[in-house]
Amino acid sequence: MNYDALLWLSFGGPEGPDEVMPFLENVTRGRGVPRERLEEVAEHYHHFGGVSPINRLNREAIAAVEKELAAQGIDLPVYFGNRNWRPMVEDTVATMAADGVRRALVFPTSAYGGYSACRQYDEDIERARAAVGEGAPHLVKLRQFFDHPLFVGAFADALRAARAELGADEGTRTVFVAHSVPVGADAAAGPPGSGGHRYSRQIAEAARLVAAEVGLGGHDVVWQSRSGPPQVPWLEPDIVDHLGTLHAEGVRAVAVCPVGFVSDHLEVIWDLDNEAAERAAELGMGFARAATPNADPRFAQLVVELVREHTQGAPARKLSDFPAAGGTANGAPCAPGCCEPVRRRS
Repeated sequence: MNYDALLWLSFGGPEGPDEVMPFLENVTRGRGVPRERLEEVAEHYHHFGGVSPINRLNREAIAAVEKELAAQGIDLPVYFGNRNWRPMVEDTVATMAADGVRRALVFPTSAYGGYSACRQYDEDIERARAAVGEGAPHLVKLRQFFDHPLFVGAFADALRAARAELGADEGTRTVFVAHSVPVGADAAAGPPGSGGHRYSRQIAEAARLVAAEVGLGGHDVVWQSRSGPPQVPWLEPDIVDHLGTLHAEGVRAVAVCPVGFVSDHLEVIWDLDNEAAERAAELGMGFARAATPNADPRFAQLVVELVREHTQGAPARKLSDFPAAGGTANGAPCAPGCCEPVRRRS
């Protein structure tokens, strides 16, 4: 099937101090998050001059993908849109329509299932097309890729480098980290009777695949960046709390692998490079963090391979037996009701 373009769809982030609060208000709109909490999170951004690296990292990745597309002889312009900050996806899709794009693929910058990692990108696409109205391009989202060999390989090499930085002796523990989500939302993910789409299971499987590639005998899977009211249970343990547990067990050093993320955006550099690293230093533990795959050449190759599944019928490469989901090539689109937020299933 012919496609006119590729839409790179991401989360968005502020690129100056004056943009921080409006951005956070966009992220939390309709969730009743107190102003005090937003101001607390805003300080994380102001620690870095009010600039999140995510837009820059996306632009760099897009440039790498454009180069890889050209190298493989695929004539496909790449557009960039965000859910929560400029360039907003509604504006980008309007530009695509004005440019004559009628059918495009969409690459969401998340490897996993779940509501915010997958289903919400479907909603972003629907909202953008509705905003453009008649003449909006048909948009086809690429599938999840947490178990793709290029994704796993990039993380495996990054983890090897982090462990080498620590000496990787018997006192080093490898800890895989991903963004926490409410327990109820995680349980609601996936069609009835199937756990294949469940975010926490996919994270655990990706960690297992990376650990196996590195040849580890054991590892932990923990979480970061929880938010929301304290009475709502989220996936645990938190990375900072887990460091205390490991210290009590006599672990001397930790190699942290942010397997739930594709780039070193603010939650990675704040929650891991600042909070977790500082806690490890307080405990006298060695600490090294593996790089995310955004800058690895294999990431651009992965994106183009996902594109080729649609444009050239390339086979879907995957290392797990989990169902291919989140898109339509070599697998099934998400089932109705899959990964809905809990409030919509009550």
